Amino acid sequence: MVLASTAACTSDGDGPTAKAKATADTTCEDGAYSWFNVDERDVLTGVAEKEEIGGKGARLTHKMTPLHTPRTAVTFEKGSRAGDAKAALRSLAVVIGEANADDDGVSTEFTNVHRSAPDLDNGSTTIDGAGTIVQYAWVKQVTADFRYTCGDGKPVTGRATSWVIDGSGFLECSTPIENVKEGAPALAAARLSCDPDAPAAKT
Repeated sequence: MVLASTAACTSDGDGPTAKAKATADTTCEDGAYSWFNVDERDVLTGVAEKEEIGGKGARLTHKMTPLHTPRTAVTFEKGSRAGDAKAALRSLAVVIGEANADDDGVSTEFTNVHRSAPDLDNGSTTIDGAGTIVQYAWVKQVTADFRYTCGDGKPVTGRATSWVIDGSGFLECSTPIENVKEGAPALAAARLSCDPDAPAAKT
């Protein structure tokens, strides 16, 4: 019997930063970010069509179809005297526990607005045993709104988004997914690729 499996990796880098400071070439330095509507969730980014595997097992050959492209970005209110994107993301990293408030000047992929989305075809998976297999990929996405205050200027608002983990997994359509909750990437993948009445597609 083949059960569901997942694997994940965190962002690369030497470590996260913390202090939310505007850079020297911005209009106002040493501003403060206040965060609200912070949302962290696992998001399905790709799924393959179901694949029948015989009793001896085999390597999965169906490619995953991209469903969602995660990005790292910061949007400030137009015309604002705001800090830079990296400073905003550093501040958010502290809020969600990806950085320590005492760290300073250490880079992390969480703050890299030029980072590439995870590669959906970065390896191969071999299954030991028979089953109807679906392979999928996901990220833990973070999105939050903020208000930036600096000096005597008017506070401005914005939104930041990035991700902290990316992973992949596979499931077997005739096997229920243990302890699965609505919105979980594995359940979404099963509902997209397994038959509608498949045990894996039910909570």
